Formats: sequence, structure tokens, C-alpha cells
Amino acid sequence: MASNPTPQRVIRVDDETWAAYGQLCEEKGVARSADLRMYIKREVAAWRRQQTDPAAAHSRLPQNPSRTIAES
Repeated sequence: MASNPTPQRVIRVDDETWAAYGQLCEEKGVARSADLRMYIKREVAAWRRQQTDPAAAHSRLPQNPSRTIAES
């Protein structure tokens, strides 16, 4: 057992999709958990790059900052 195990997370996926995902991962030669971790790491890395890019941060500002959700 690893000295610093990764915490376990619970996700909800329907049986048909989970089985198909298992087949896909088997064909790729990777465990579902490893594939999910790789996907999450890629998404987080892309998000972090956007957070440090001032142009991308500016593009995420609301079109009309004075308008509130209640007004929509």
C-alpha cells in the first residue's frame, strides 16, 4: 500500500456508460481511475493557464457588470 494514498472520491455514472467506459479504457490499456485522473489534471492545467492569462480573465467578465442576476 502507498505511504500517501490518494483520497477516494465517489461519482455517479449510470451502469451502461460505466461499462462502456471500462471497455474504452481497457482498449486504451489504462485503468478507469488513471484515465479520470489524467483528464482532471488536463482540465485543471488548462483552467490554471486561463487564470494567469490577463486577456482570458478579462473575457470572462460579465458583459454588463452593473446588472445583477435578479434583474435577468
